[in-house]
Amino acid sequence: CERCQCHREDKRTAILYTLLSQNLNHGRGGHGAAHQRCLCHQRRTVCLRTPHVTCQAASNVLVKTISFMKNLPSFHLLPREDQLLLLDNCWVPLFLLGLVQEMVTFEVMETPAPSMLKKILLDGQSKQQEPERTQPTLAAVQRLQCCLNTFWSLDLSPKEYAYLKGAILFSPDVPGLRASQYIESLQREAQRALQEVLQPLHPRDQGRFAHILLISSTLKSIPPALITDLFFRPIIGNADIVELIAEMLYEITGRQLAP
Repeated sequence: CERCQCHREDKRTAILYTLLSQNLNHGRGGHGAAHQRCLCHQRRTVCLRTPHVTCQAASNVLVKTISFMKNLPSFHLLPREDQLLLLDNCWVPLFLLGLVQEMVTFEVMETPAPSMLKKILLDGQSKQQEPERTQPTLAAVQRLQCCLNTFWSLDLSPKEYAYLKGAILFSPDVPGLRASQYIESLQREAQRALQEVLQPLHPRDQGRFAHILLISSTLKSIPPALITDLFFRPIIGNADIVELIAEMLYEITGRQLAP
């Protein structure tokens, strides 16, 4: 259910929180803080339990993802504008496939809330500082983990991963592409190669090819902001992740993101 549950099972707790935070809300609208620290499942914010370990693993996966693109001659034959459009559109699903292939697991915990006294003492001071970073919600992270678990259940081989990445990267549906027909032919070639690999590996599973493509389409439903905030914001701060990836792709070969 996507509806906030604060007015049902957590109703009494939410009312108590509202009463305690009335001083903070005075003059700024009555729903600001209550909405920010909503106690329901959908709005509860989380962060990585072991950020140094997980962010380093994510950084390594991102470097391998960029290396995959750098080593594709057909990708470099495309106009630079098309390369950047594909990069912007496909880096998240390619990165997620890398997480699955590298068996990167992670745990989250609820974001610690500042104490009421700290909020009162610092009220108004944070407005002059840099904007507060957004935090992933528990519901969004659980959807992400469910998607990763579904891919793990497929138990793909290295060749399956490689051809599936090619089919995802060469997406002719990205708006603004100059060589969309050529990109579509590259996608068909990658899909055909994937299908040829599947036949000897899984001769009795005739629906595996369609099943893999169907599940891979769910990767594009994961918001880039979620991946950035969860895995890379602790490293890059407020920098633009796509600009950093483009820099890695064209200028800084093999450099890793350093925590």
